[in-house]
Amino acid sequence: MSKTPFCATSEQDQAAMFEALGISSFDDLFAAIPAALEAASMKVPEGLSEMEMMQHIRGLAAKNATQLVNFCGAGFYDHYIPAAVNALASRGEFYTAYTPYQPEASQGTLQAAFEYQTAICRLTGMEVANASLFDGGSALIEGAMMALRHTRRNRVLVDEGVNPIYREMLRTYTHNLSVEYAEVKLGANGVADRAAFAAALNEDTGAVLLQNPNFFGCLDQLQDVIEVAHAGGALAVVSVYPMALSHVETPGAMGADIVTGEGQSLGLPLNFGGPYLGFFAARKALVRKMPGRIVGETEDGKGRRGYVLTLQAREQHIRREKATSNICSNVQVCALRAIIYLSLVGREGFLEVGRECMDRASYAWHRLLQIEGVEAAFNRRFFNEFAVRLPVSAKKVVSELIERGVAGGFPVSRYYGEMENVLLLAFTEKRTKAEIDRFAVELESVLKRVGELV
Repeated sequence: MSKTPFCATSEQDQAAMFEALGISSFDDLFAAIPAALEAASMKVPEGLSEMEMMQHIRGLAAKNATQLVNFCGAGFYDHYIPAAVNALASRGEFYTAYTPYQPEASQGTLQAAFEYQTAICRLTGMEVANASLFDGGSALIEGAMMALRHTRRNRVLVDEGVNPIYREMLRTYTHNLSVEYAEVKLGANGVADRAAFAAALNEDTGAVLLQNPNFFGCLDQLQDVIEVAHAGGALAVVSVYPMALSHVETPGAMGADIVTGEGQSLGLPLNFGGPYLGFFAARKALVRKMPGRIVGETEDGKGRRGYVLTLQAREQHIRREKATSNICSNVQVCALRAIIYLSLVGREGFLEVGRECMDRASYAWHRLLQIEGVEAAFNRRFFNEFAVRLPVSAKKVVSELIERGVAGGFPVSRYYGEMENVLLLAFTEKRTKAEIDRFAVELESVLKRVGELV
């Protein structure tokens, strides 16, 4: 057998391609890249054995501060995950089903998706749900596009209280489409500005995007905003934090047409951005315009219960011009984890988790506002997340807290430039009274230190 290294193209092949492109070398392909952005070196070190590689990786991992006490939220939350979620979701029957979106998916996979859809409908107060989407941001985008398809309009109106990551995704997605994108400034009280929304609505507006709780953790009764949207002929798309639905009125009860959200808090770990879970629910009248796929329950010729992909809206299943989404796969393993989590905790357990989150957040609210210079950014009801205004830069405070072993919240100035001193904090059932007390002590100490340096 020849030991000559495999090469996809010969020198003659390369010369022919260079001639066709009008260049003389590979370097010419990258001539447009500024010198300052070029890699200093492309030298790749010699390969390592498995043992050496594992030692190297463990050494790198040891540099990470993995024992931080986490008070960050902003759409992704540090909830407890029962051990059974990992044990059941990692069974080979689920992990080896590489293409669970195909019509030939097993009955077990289909039933898991059906049960997941049922749980999402119950959580959101909606009539139909799909078998999941990629994440909360893409689910909100699909909700907006679905609303535009239904209303046959081209304008999306978004509340500034919607997660800024989602809004950036939506701006990117609609950039090259014939879709007009407009935002309504956040109200002074931290929730949707009713008057501004009414003024911004016009006959081209087909989708109104809201969030509850919003990015700042503020809770809102959205019925009046949704009624105004409906009066103007638009559909209301509401993004929600599923854990808050344990105690907060459902968007379905508020009159929402489409409900989306990030399902990470339902049994999925914080994992550097994914894989996560987008859930999507709507009124039954809109079911044929929904993206993704829907699993239905039926009976076979012998009367036995069975499950089948009932509606599939992607290009590989229906005529291209009729497709409502180009999403090729739902995140089945993530959706599986969600339904396992919800089944394990049950209705009463889910209520208890929500209650624990609220209790800890309430205690933290009163404890932190006792610190000199710390004020509430918005005097609104909240579930487990709220924003405080500090006397100094929130970014500087967070950096100092990290050095003390505390992930002390999210400085919102990253997305809201005028809020340099505002810090967003989240509290889940995992945060203990002792941890909150320690955080308060560390925060007070850091505020004094940073204040002296300013």
